[in-house]
Amino acid sequence: MKRLITLILVLISIGNFYAQNPDAVLSKDHKIDSTKVILPDESYKRLNQVITQIFSSYHYRKQSINDSLSSVIFDEYFKNLDYNKLYFLASDVELFAKYRDQFDNFLLEGNLDVPFQIFNLYKQRVNERIQYINKLLKTEFDFSVNEYYSPDRTDAPWAKTNEELNELWRLRLKNDALNLILSGKDWKGSAEILSKRYQNFHKIILQYEAEDVFALFMNSYTRTYDPHSDYLSPAASTNFNISMKLSLEGIGATLRSENDYTIVASIVPGGPAHKSGLLNEEDKIVGVAQGDEGEFVDIIGWRLDDAIQLIRGKKGTVVRLQILKANDSFNSAPKEIRIIRDEVKLEEQAAKSEILNIQENGSNFKIGVVKLPSFYVDFEAQRMGKTDFKSTTRDVKAILEKFKQEKVDGVIIDLRNNGGGSLQEAITLTGLFIKNGPVVQVKSSSNIIEVNQDPDPSIAYDGPLAVMINRFSASASEIFSAAIQDYGRGIILGENTYGKGTVQNLIDLNRTIPIKDKTLGQVKLTIAKFYRVNGGSTQNKGVKPDIEYPSPYSQEEFGESSMPAALPWDQIQPANFSRFGDLSKFIDQLKKKHDDRIKNDPEFQLVMDEINEFISNRDKKEFSLNENVRKEERSLADARKKKRDEERAKLSGIKVKEIGEVQPQTSSISDYELRESGKILADLILAKIG
Repeated sequence: MKRLITLILVLISIGNFYAQNPDAVLSKDHKIDSTKVILPDESYKRLNQVITQIFSSYHYRKQSINDSLSSVIFDEYFKNLDYNKLYFLASDVELFAKYRDQFDNFLLEGNLDVPFQIFNLYKQRVNERIQYINKLLKTEFDFSVNEYYSPDRTDAPWAKTNEELNELWRLRLKNDALNLILSGKDWKGSAEILSKRYQNFHKIILQYEAEDVFALFMNSYTRTYDPHSDYLSPAASTNFNISMKLSLEGIGATLRSENDYTIVASIVPGGPAHKSGLLNEEDKIVGVAQGDEGEFVDIIGWRLDDAIQLIRGKKGTVVRLQILKANDSFNSAPKEIRIIRDEVKLEEQAAKSEILNIQENGSNFKIGVVKLPSFYVDFEAQRMGKTDFKSTTRDVKAILEKFKQEKVDGVIIDLRNNGGGSLQEAITLTGLFIKNGPVVQVKSSSNIIEVNQDPDPSIAYDGPLAVMINRFSASASEIFSAAIQDYGRGIILGENTYGKGTVQNLIDLNRTIPIKDKTLGQVKLTIAKFYRVNGGSTQNKGVKPDIEYPSPYSQEEFGESSMPAALPWDQIQPANFSRFGDLSKFIDQLKKKHDDRIKNDPEFQLVMDEINEFISNRDKKEFSLNENVRKEERSLADARKKKRDEERAKLSGIKVKEIGEVQPQTSSISDYELRESGKILADLILAKIG
């Protein structure tokens, strides 16, 4: 089971959004027909029943297929088709409400008639909306009127009439046009871009075939189990398998789709985006251009796979992206960045080190920093029996030896933005800092608990230790940081982690139910959960730091706990382990020193100002459609950003760049959080001495 879980974790850490949204894949040879009624063929009945049986029997969450689940699937299917309630009318949903309690029977019987009828009605409603959009764009909007637009309609009721739906679309189109005009387009150019944007969306819907509709419906079912369980269509499986081999050439970022935007879900360590420092998690990609001279293509509203196809390309070629940074306001103009596509190489994901010099309480401290972007291992070299295969543990052990020679006073393991990787590497890396004992417990869907032990009784480093985590630290990162915390081996600093404490398995349907002349996909389902040595799960809650840094992301808004149907936190019996030490007696003292220090730290005030502005922008629900109001809002936002940049430049002696110009992330030497972590570790060293 260890080998299986290790492989699965590696797949999870580098897999892309195809795995979570397999219905986002369409083949490129689909025919466009606005009147075509899509019907399932007989093979889908059998496939439906087998997938239902697999999930009922083997998923970690044991749930009954009954009327209660049927109602959830009914709502989920409509949400997957029309998440912002901009196409269906209330009467459309009511028309099918008589089937609300029958979707469980449809699954067991393999009856897909009603789900396909719902999709065909959706296709008709999209046709109607496109006609209205084309009509609207013939006349320029009046941007001097005081009107307001609310983009998030997920909790709003369905529109009751066509007139009500028309008004929602008028405000939406007006907002889209105003954003373009504020970015320098005239009305004619804005109307052309919007016309192309929605025509592209329409074209994609018209290309749907039976396989695509089947995938939509099946994932409305699979996602009632948990957010990481899916049906992968044949096209989705192909893309997923390509990404697993890391042979996909591109920018090295995994993407997701949300509210018409293509959003960066994670940056692949060692990839072009990571090395450039120009693209970060939660940035929105709104335009893509090929080469240094290519024209930008607006991709707002595109399906994810089409956006990925545009961003993906051959090694050595240039792609230019228009992006809205994660902390940009609604009014911000897109920034242009340039990335050279490349392959992601294992050696570029390797741990990196540096020495941080800290002055605290009149003393000088030399702190060794290990930046760990992922938990990696060269599986191929290991399989071939090579003794010098590359791995996280080997690389970090070598760095620790170098730190000993440098006579460092303490070590920081930086796991910020580390999305996970090899389970075995998380275990052996923990073993470098403890003598022996359990590291993580794994509970299977059949309630069998396996305790994974540190295989090496030696300790590579026994000095003062801190681990840095943030909201993007997940999976294997959570296993390592939780073990260090539970053993009292080191102090955990930063933000609450993501809370991804589940294990997935892939099942090839071609081997399960071979159907003549038909290529099938795969299912990905959750089969186990991770538990700390203290018995608590890392699922949902993640790892809470001993000293918490301010974060723009709350657990309710970002992370496992924010996802529908996420498996809950629970606990099992603690494993038998002996604590390395007790750091809890120092926490209050360290926190007080930290609080006192940041109270008068101008850099911290800048960080808080940035975070507060980000939260304010994110929480804003209503936006003015008056051009002058929006210009004033943008001007004020730009002024605040320029002031922060100038104040930060004074502190660091760096020349300020112009507003809107994207610059790479600052090095970790000038990283505020890292410096503060070094000071906290120095305080811990002094406290122990005292």
